[in-house]
Amino acid sequence: MSIVTNVAEITGSLHIGLAALASALAVGIIGMRASEAVGRNPGAATPILVQAILSSALAEGIVFFTIFLVK
Repeated sequence: MSIVTNVAEITGSLHIGLAALASALAVGIIGMRASEAVGRNPGAATPILVQAILSSALAEGIVFFTIFLVK
């Protein structure tokens, strides 16, 4: 195998790793901001929780789209 083939195999899944990293960061930021919002306004905990769950699911969906597009 040549070097070009090896580099192509290594970098072929690089975008999956980057999508997973971005998704993990997004879910962490969503959780952080949701807990801050509940701390400021405890009465709005349920709507904030619903929005945080939906946002986390959408952020994690990016990884699934990336995996399905590659495989």
